[in-house]
Amino acid sequence: MKFLCSLLLIAFIAIHPCANGESYPLIPLPVKIVEGNSSFRLDSSVTIFAPVAFGNEVSMFTTYLQKQYGFSLKMVNGKSVEKQIYIRQVKNFAQGVYTLRIDLNGILINAGDGAGVLYAFETLKQLAPPAKMYPLKIPGVEIEDAPRFIYRGMHLDVSRHFYSKEIVKQYLDWMLMYKMNFFHWHLTDDQGWRIEIKKYPLLTKIGGWRKGTLVGHYGGQPEVYDSIPYGGFYTQDDIRDIVRYATERHITVIPEIEMPGHVMALLAAYPNLACTSGPFETGKTWGVYKDVLCPKEEAFSFLENVLSEVSELFPGPYIHIGGDEVPKDRWKASAFCQQFMKEKGMKDESELQYYFTNRIVSFLKTKNKIGIGWDEILNDSLDPAAVVMSWRGYRGGTDAAVKGHDVIMAPASHVYFDMYQSRNTAGSLAIGGYLPIQQVYRFDPIPDVLNAEQAKHILGAQGNVWTEYITTPERMQEMIFPRMAALAEDLWTPKEKKNFEEFANRISYHFKYLYFLKLKYSLALFEILPRVSPNGSDALFIELSSSYTKAEIRYTENGSDPLPSSAIYTKKIPVTQSMGIRAAMFDNGIQLGDEYNEVFRINKATGKEITLVNPPHPEFKTGGAFSLVNGTAGRLPWLENEWLGFYNTDLNATIDFGITTDVTRVTIDMLNDPEGNIHFPSSVTVLISDDGKEWKKVGLLPNEKMNPLDRQIRLDIPLCKARYINIIAKTNGGFLMADEISVD
Repeated sequence: MKFLCSLLLIAFIAIHPCANGESYPLIPLPVKIVEGNSSFRLDSSVTIFAPVAFGNEVSMFTTYLQKQYGFSLKMVNGKSVEKQIYIRQVKNFAQGVYTLRIDLNGILINAGDGAGVLYAFETLKQLAPPAKMYPLKIPGVEIEDAPRFIYRGMHLDVSRHFYSKEIVKQYLDWMLMYKMNFFHWHLTDDQGWRIEIKKYPLLTKIGGWRKGTLVGHYGGQPEVYDSIPYGGFYTQDDIRDIVRYATERHITVIPEIEMPGHVMALLAAYPNLACTSGPFETGKTWGVYKDVLCPKEEAFSFLENVLSEVSELFPGPYIHIGGDEVPKDRWKASAFCQQFMKEKGMKDESELQYYFTNRIVSFLKTKNKIGIGWDEILNDSLDPAAVVMSWRGYRGGTDAAVKGHDVIMAPASHVYFDMYQSRNTAGSLAIGGYLPIQQVYRFDPIPDVLNAEQAKHILGAQGNVWTEYITTPERMQEMIFPRMAALAEDLWTPKEKKNFEEFANRISYHFKYLYFLKLKYSLALFEILPRVSPNGSDALFIELSSSYTKAEIRYTENGSDPLPSSAIYTKKIPVTQSMGIRAAMFDNGIQLGDEYNEVFRINKATGKEITLVNPPHPEFKTGGAFSLVNGTAGRLPWLENEWLGFYNTDLNATIDFGITTDVTRVTIDMLNDPEGNIHFPSSVTVLISDDGKEWKKVGLLPNEKMNPLDRQIRLDIPLCKARYINIIAKTNGGFLMADEISVD
């Protein structure tokens, strides 16, 4: 079905050529484009005239032409010929900067370095027809282009699921397509050690393999595991080959060696480095393990030997040392750690982690390397040379920049491509969360609160691909395309030139290019985006829209009518009683993307005024208080934008019915996932009032009477009448995740 949808989409695009400023569906959008009035015919008679220094870049382009179109070009570095692609080196151009001019007579590329030449060729590829034809008709254009950020990255986790050397090379090609230049390679974690270390062969012999893998979603009840041995690793020759391949594409590889947490694979091979005697095995499930490295001398000597070999393999300036999600349980229980902390004057285990980080960063400096760590490493004593990678929102990166540290932004809220990109999660498995392409495109790596000097510390950003649920190259492609294209524009294109509606039209044509390259991609761009709002005393209004504006929406209410012949959506849909709505986008009878299908269940609280005493957590506040009374239940697997989250604080909601109303039951949709630090409340209390001032308690449900396997909490109460109702769900530590509140 997805393949058929792709074919139909190609047909759709073919009859909708871009127009005006969208004549060139280039991604990322260049700094400046001037349309020409002629085109250039590219065929095997064309010669490339280029300096010898750019031979690598020319060879890559001609190899692409041979593979995709069946012809190649000759390169000369002597006398210019008549029909040509002419490449000229401009010494004062910064890294990656280029200009491109195409007209009837030829193609002129100006660049200061090989990266600029390569980026010009990537632009040229996107200008060429995405279909087998000869000769190629390249539209005339003048382009001036330069990157906004010096760090434009993508991350790949090969610990949870291993990807061959060939797939990693393909990943680098995909990065180049969007002018990305840093590859963050997550090589070690609890579930597998993937890099050969000559001094410690057990790291790959034992730590490179696990005895089985979690089946289904993490936190499911009961958890199920297969018994299939799983693993793999890269030899040092593999590493050198991949680094060489990346270097040819002007991509710097950053290896990540996790420490002091996420080390179960390491401890399975070398248990003497732990604070306890184990036993240990390479992790079969996801999440966070309590066992960590013990900060004793033999552990530091071990890590220094490992990092010495890693430093030799990776010529780039950076090595990532992890530092995230480090439980302190084993350190607290360790007599050695407690004595060590006392000797060093440390007041708690957090300071012990800071010591650990600084010691490793200092060692890396002896190898002429800069240490990068996740934002948990940030503290007042952090070595000034350390770079902070901010994943828990913007705050870590903001604080680091203020303190003078260089920063790479990677907030989960905007660039974690392991999250769902569609609200339609049926038949797919992901880490959870909801990250549509619109959210990626709205990402700006520079927080507004930074001044100009502080903002200079923001090197750029990267997209993260964690692979717990990404088990094949095809699934990987669907998860990163087209979101990587949106991120590329965030990092390359000037902020003032970004416009999502215009980007959506470009990306829809760009799908044809991805199809031409035989890459899989998500069609979530064409998804229906609902907006629910109150409709006075008559419950709800439903608005339907899409990020793509060049097609129509058709919908049906409570029916099974064929959507292609259903009504065209033109205005808000009133919902005054429980009903279902189906909708999809169409063009000339062709459906684009998945069908929207939602059931709205109306109860006495639906659409009513609701207020909260405590604000939700900033990461889980989408929709605000109204999302608790909008008539729709949150989905599973859970999507953050549909659930309101409260961290270590109570859910305290008051609903105004507007008139005196009979009340006999209160139901709250809530999540219970202790492994994810999401807990049912310690109790739920219901109070009623006639005036909103004087309150009477009419219901209490303690935690022990809640069903931990259910996703709803119900309180039956004696029949009473009230205008106001107050529901208090007391925190039980961690997160309270709530959605619909129903009153009967």
